[in-house]
Amino acid sequence: MRARKNTKRVPSFRKLLRTSQIKLDNKLKNKQYKQKSAAKKYRKEQKKLREAVRDAISRKPFPLEECKKKQVGKSRKWEEKEEEDALPLDMMDEDDLKLMEDLAQKASFLTRDLSSNEPVHIKKRKHESVIEKYEKVPRRLQTEPEKELIHLLPIKDKSGIIPQAVEKPVLNDAHEEEEDTEDMEEAEDVNEEPLPVLSPEEMAAQRRQKLQERKMHIAALASAILSEPDSNIKKLKELRAMLMEQDPNVAVIVRKLVMVSLMEIFKDIAPSYKIRPLTEAEKATKVKKETQKLREFEEGLVSQYKFYLENLEQAIKDWKQRKLKKSNVISLKAYKGLAEVAVKCLCELLVALPHFNFHNNIIVLIVPLMNDPSKMISELCVEAVKKLFKQDKLGYASLGVVKVISGLVRGRNYDVRPEVLKVFLHLRIKEVELQKDSEDIAPKKKFMTYKEKRKNLSRMQRKWRKAEEKLERELLEAEASESKEKKLKLHTETLNIVFVTYFRILKKAQKSPLLPAVLEGLAKFAHLINVEFFDDLLIVLHSLIASGDLSYRESLHCILSAFHILSGQGDVLNIDPMKFYTHLYKTLFSLHAGGTNEDIGIVLQCLDVMFAKRRKQISQQRALAFLKRLSILALHVLPNSSVGILATNRVFMQTFPRMDLLLDNESQGSGVYLPELDEPEHCNAQNTALWELHLLQRHYHPTVQKFASHLIAGAPAEGSGALPLDLSQRSATELFETYCMKEMTFNPPVASVTPRRKDTFLQMDSFVDEELNKQLQQHISETVAHTPLDFAKHLKESSLA
Repeated sequence: MRARKNTKRVPSFRKLLRTSQIKLDNKLKNKQYKQKSAAKKYRKEQKKLREAVRDAISRKPFPLEECKKKQVGKSRKWEEKEEEDALPLDMMDEDDLKLMEDLAQKASFLTRDLSSNEPVHIKKRKHESVIEKYEKVPRRLQTEPEKELIHLLPIKDKSGIIPQAVEKPVLNDAHEEEEDTEDMEEAEDVNEEPLPVLSPEEMAAQRRQKLQERKMHIAALASAILSEPDSNIKKLKELRAMLMEQDPNVAVIVRKLVMVSLMEIFKDIAPSYKIRPLTEAEKATKVKKETQKLREFEEGLVSQYKFYLENLEQAIKDWKQRKLKKSNVISLKAYKGLAEVAVKCLCELLVALPHFNFHNNIIVLIVPLMNDPSKMISELCVEAVKKLFKQDKLGYASLGVVKVISGLVRGRNYDVRPEVLKVFLHLRIKEVELQKDSEDIAPKKKFMTYKEKRKNLSRMQRKWRKAEEKLERELLEAEASESKEKKLKLHTETLNIVFVTYFRILKKAQKSPLLPAVLEGLAKFAHLINVEFFDDLLIVLHSLIASGDLSYRESLHCILSAFHILSGQGDVLNIDPMKFYTHLYKTLFSLHAGGTNEDIGIVLQCLDVMFAKRRKQISQQRALAFLKRLSILALHVLPNSSVGILATNRVFMQTFPRMDLLLDNESQGSGVYLPELDEPEHCNAQNTALWELHLLQRHYHPTVQKFASHLIAGAPAEGSGALPLDLSQRSATELFETYCMKEMTFNPPVASVTPRRKDTFLQMDSFVDEELNKQLQQHISETVAHTPLDFAKHLKESSLA
C-alpha cells in the first residue's frame, strides 16, 4: 500500500518570522508577569512584617531584664504590700536558693514571659506565622537615653585587641537652661526693634521698583522661551510659578502680566497639529536624539499648557465663589480683575488654537460664561464664539461649541440670554461655501491632449499614459468626494443640533425671550430644513402670528422664515401663503422714523423673498396695494429707509406689468381706494395715484430726490430718467445699509460753504435813516444811573395797599 502523502504545507519564511516574533512576545510577557507577581508577593510579605512590628510595639510588654525603676513618689501602702508579699531569703532553703541562682544564669529564664503557660524550650514549628515570630522576640524599651561614647585607641595584649571608649561629659541642665533663656531674651530684644516707618512716597517708589524687577524677569523668561522653545521649555514652569506671586503690593499686577505673557507664548510656540500621548511601544523604542528632543518638548508643552489652563479656571472659580484664601494676598475686589484677564486669555486661545490640545475644555469653560450676569465677560465670550464660527472652515470646532450651547440651554430650562442663541447666525453653513471649498481641495489636473500624445509619445507609452490618467481622475474624484462628504456630514450634524434646539423652544417655551433669536435663526437656515418638517413648521409659525403675543419684529421674522421655506424646497408644496402677505401688509404702518427704523431691513428682505422670487404667484391687485402702502411709508421713515423702499418700488414697477396705472390720475374701474383696509386684494389700489412721489422729489436727501424723479418718469432702464450705475446695480438692502446714519454722519456728506468776508463798516453808517441815527447817538451819550434793583418792591406796595 502506498504511503499517504503529507498534505501539510511547509510554512513560509515570513510566517516563521511572524510566529517566532509572537513566541518571543509571549515569552517576554510571561517573564514580565512573573516579575510582577514576585514583586507583588514580596510587597505583601513586607506589609505583613510591618503590620506585625506595629502590632508588637503597640502592646508594649515589659521584660524582666529591663523593667522600670520604681518611682519615688509611690504610696506607702503599695510598698508595705510588696514587703508582705515578698519572701525573705533567710526563710528559703539552701536547695531553693541554689535552684534560683542556676536558673538566673540561663537566658531563657530571664527572657521568658511568666504570664504564659507554655514550656520554656518549645520547638519551632514550620507553619508558625510571621506575627508569632515577632511576638516571641524580646522587647527592649529604652528607659534611659543612650550615652554618647568617645572611642579611644585600642590596647593590645596577649588575649587580643581590647577596644577603649570614654563617656562624653554632659553639661549641667541648669547651665543649658540659662543659656536658652539668654538666647530667647536676645531674640526678643531683636524682634522688639521697631521696623522703619516709610512715607507714602517711599512706599510707592518701593512698589514701582518691585514691579519693574518682576517685569524684567517676565520679559527675560519670555524672550528666552521664544528664542529657543526646544531647549528652554522648562522655563515655562518658572514663569507659570509667578502666577502664585505672594507679595501683596504687586501680586495682582504681576499675575495679570504673567497670564497675558503665557497666553502670547503659547500662541507663538504651539504647533499646528494636535499632540497625542505616546504609547508604551513608542516609549520603549529607541529613536534619534532630534526625535527624542522633539518628544520632550511636546510633552513639556502639553503639560505646562494644561497647568496654565487649570490656573485660569481657578482664577475664574475664585471670583465666582468669592471666598478669601488663607494667604489673603489678594482682596475680593481684585478677584474680578483677575477673572476678566483670565477670560480674555481663554477667548484668545479659543480663537487662535482651535486645532491644539484641550480645545474642548476651553469651550466648556467659555460657553457658560456667555450667560454670565457680568456684561463685559458675557460680551467677550460671545464675540470669541462668533470669531470662531466665522473662521472655522472644517466644522469641528463649531460642532463642539453648538453641542455645549444646546446642553446649556436645555440644562438651564431655556432661561438664558438671547445672545447665546444669536451666535448660531454666524455659523458658516452654506452650499456655496461647501462647493467652493471642495473645488479648492480637489483642483482640476491638466491632462495631455490627443495631438500632444501622438507627437511626443510612442504607442506603448500612450497606452500606459491613458491608464495612468484614468487612475488619477478616479483618485481625484474619490478625494474630493471624501472631503466633501466629511464636511457635509459635520455641517449636517451641527444643523441638526441647532434645529433641535430651535424646535424645543418653539414647542415648550413660546413665551420665552429666546423666541426672536429662534425665529431669526429659522429665517436664515430655513432653506436647509428637511421637507418633512415644512407643514408642521408653517402651522406653528402661523399660530404664533395669529396669537397676537408677538411683537412686530418677531412677526416679521416669522414671515421671513415662512417664505424662506416656501422659496426653497417648499416650491413643491401646495400651500397658499396669503395669510402671511396680509399680516405683512398690516404690519407696515407699525414702522416709523424712531426706534423701529432699523426693522426696515427685515421688511426689505421679506419683500424680496415674497415678490421678486415669487413673481408668478402674485396678482396685480396685491402688487398695486403694496406699492401704494410702501410709498406712504417712505414719507415717515429716515432717509436710508426711504431709499431702500423706493428701490423696492423700482423693482415692483420693472417686474410687474401695468404698475404705471398709479402714475395716472384717472381711475381704472369702480370703487374707491380704502387705505385703512388690511386686505391688499380688496382695497382698490388701482383707483389711486402715487402723489407721495411729488413730495419725495422735494426731500432734503439728494438720493431720495433722484429715486423719486426716476419713479415719476416710469423707472426707465435707459435715457435721461435712468438712475446712475452706482444706484441701479445695488439691491434695496445694500442701499439701506449704505445710507445708514448710525454713526451720525450724513451720506453723501454736506458740501462745505466758504464763509463770506466780513466787511468793515463805521458805526455812523450802520443805519441809513438819519433820524434813527440821531436817536441812537443821543441814547449812547446819556449817562445811565445804575440804581439797585428791589425785587420785593411790588410785595411791599401790595401789603401797604
